[in-house]
Amino acid sequence: MKRKDLLIIMPAYNESKNIGRVLDQLERPEISSIADVLVIDDASTDATGQIVRERRHSMVTNLFNLGYGGALQLGYKYAVRMGYRYVIQMDADGQHDACNIPRLYRRLREPDGDGRYPDIVLGARFMEGSGEFPVSLSKRAAYGLFRRTIRLLTGRTIADPTTGLQGLSRRAFLYYSKYNHFDDKYPDANMLVQMLLLGFQVTELPAVMYARTADKSMHSGLRPVWYMFRMLFSMAAVVFRIRVLKMDAGAGQEGADGI
Repeated sequence: MKRKDLLIIMPAYNESKNIGRVLDQLERPEISSIADVLVIDDASTDATGQIVRERRHSMVTNLFNLGYGGALQLGYKYAVRMGYRYVIQMDADGQHDACNIPRLYRRLREPDGDGRYPDIVLGARFMEGSGEFPVSLSKRAAYGLFRRTIRLLTGRTIADPTTGLQGLSRRAFLYYSKYNHFDDKYPDANMLVQMLLLGFQVTELPAVMYARTADKSMHSGLRPVWYMFRMLFSMAAVVFRIRVLKMDAGAGQEGADGI
């Protein structure tokens, strides 16, 4: 079977209650005709891996839990090695509707007015045209804080700074695949700050998403409080590394070496 130029990457940890419905969507002709699917089974202890094997999708099974960021980076390395041109990353819990995939894929291949193609296309929950998405007051406050921080650090306003639904060009996921270029735990607003400061092209599209319906989110309980402080510290570290130490400065510019 001829390999497509788009790979959908899904990290999955104990998602047996959700992943079957997600794969149902990805197996529809409008998706399966344009994209291959890779599931990163991050050492699940339930039937997640068995479900994916039965559906005959590509899967990498981790012997030890790498965490969300580590699983994603493993997917980027796979995409680089297999020669894919584009990646769309999405969650395995059913929050990201597959109807977003063709739109993200199309936008990745559309140049802007200056002839530059986007490196990262974010599927945003909080833009005009996005589907309804319920958000708690505490999370709304955190998103607002991240938006203001990103604008302060980069000059860009990002509507949804923590979206996990993203399309990536080969330039972007090749950069992410390299050592120390990607947060292996919570890659969110900190990675957007990094890529914007490095000169990568980032844009957003309104997306259709749903609240999680089965099991717990990785940001449940008191974790959002720790996550918020960790993310602010990580964004400060990114700025120091790029603006002060000049590490990889300009890596996202056209023709930059090492991309």
